[in-house]
Order: sequence, then C-alpha cells, then structure tokens
Amino acid sequence: MVAAGRRTFSRVRPGSREAAGGARDPWITVLTGAGISTGSGIPDFRGPAGVWTLDPESEKLLDHDWYVNDADVRRRTWQMWRESPVWSAEPTAAHASLVELEWAGALRGICTQNFDGLHQRAGSSRGLVLELHGSLTGSHCMACGARRPTADLLVHLDVDPDPHCVSCGGLMAADVVMFGESLPGAVLDAAVEAASSCDVFVAVGSTLTVQPAASLTGVAARAGARVIIINAEPTLYDRLADEVDRRPIEQALPALVRRLLAG
Repeated sequence: MVAAGRRTFSRVRPGSREAAGGARDPWITVLTGAGISTGSGIPDFRGPAGVWTLDPESEKLLDHDWYVNDADVRRRTWQMWRESPVWSAEPTAAHASLVELEWAGALRGICTQNFDGLHQRAGSSRGLVLELHGSLTGSHCMACGARRPTADLLVHLDVDPDPHCVSCGGLMAADVVMFGESLPGAVLDAAVEAASSCDVFVAVGSTLTVQPAASLTGVAARAGARVIIINAEPTLYDRLADEVDRRPIEQALPALVRRLLAG
C-alpha cells in the first residue's frame, strides 16, 4: 500500500470514503511528461530515442526566436505539426487509469507537459487537465491574438506553408509553448496549487529537466506530499522520491492507481 502524505485537509470530496464516513482517500496530483504518450505512438523529445536526441537540429522548430525570424523554420514546424502522430494517437491504459482516479474523487489535478490532448480523449475532465506547455488543437496570431483551429491551417499548407493571420497579416503559431516563451500564468499558478495541496504527487514519464514544470515535484515534496516517480531513466528529483518505479508506464501507472484506491 502507498501511504498518504503527511498533510491533512478539511475538505471532503463527494463520493469519497470520507464522505461516507470512512477513512479519507489520499488527494493525488499527477505530473505527466512525454513518456506517458510514447505507448500511443508519439515519440518523446529527450529520451534515448527521442526526437531531439536523434536530431538535435529539430529543436529549433520549437524555439521562439528561430520561429519568428526564419521562414524556413516556420514552414518546417508547420509540416511537423501536419505529420505529427498526435492526430491519430489513442490513449493508453496509463491515461485511462487517471480517469479512474477522477471517478473515485481522489484526483487533485493532472499537470501535463504534453500538448497531445490524450488525457481529455481518455475521459479526464478538461478542468482537471492543466496543459503547462499548451495544446496543438488551437492556433493564434502572434500579433493580434486572433484564433484558428490548427486543423484549419494544416489543410491549406500545400498552398500556404507559412500561415499568416487573415485579419492583420501577423504570424500564426500553434498554441504550444516554445522555448523562450513563458508558460500560461494562470495554468502554472493552478499547477503550483495542485502540487502544494496534495497528499501524493506522482511524476510519470517526465525527465524532470524542463523548468518550471519539473519544479512542481519539489513544491510537492516541500509541502509534505509523498512523491512517486515513474520513469524509465533516472531523474534529478529521484532523491526526493519516496518511491521510484522503472517499469513500463502502461504497467506501472495502472498498478499504482489500483494500490492508491485500495489503500
């Protein structure tokens, strides 16, 4: 059994055991990285066979300065989005297990570094999914802020490989946070709150190297949460963890969820 953390809370969640007069369920926050989606056919970026590991130059495609100043980079970035496996990917048992946590009333929130939308496709409530690095679903004008569905831009790439805003002529970009851009403030604030107000913090499929998302692990540990890390490779935050699991995520995360809900 995975024990709850050392913090205590007065809130009672509908449908929980505490609401029914039993022991209080642990309040769980989850941080997910690219590793949770590799089982869906979406390659990660920094793993041993990651996109940027195999082709360091491709990191430019998600760099704000390169994107703004180099039309060829923009065209390659949009082509990357069109060819992305995100559009056909399906959630795995790992994504589905987090829906079970929500149904049990134990999920504080999912802080995700992914922009693939697989948590929502698996059935997680949009209000509980905090997309720290944005979403590929929508796009925006970098000048006036006008919005377009990304799919609408992708279907016209053959004739317009470097989309510009129809309203002001500004550069269009997917709603994915690039290097050199700040994370959405409200989303980050909500993620910090979720990390600092949970009993159990689970970091799954993340190298925990990209800040400030990785620092949520430290926020949770300092607040007294039990920290569990599920990742194939060591991370800098393993020293803060109460438990580290190197098994495949599709096996380890559902098993952990079952333990937490049974405990």
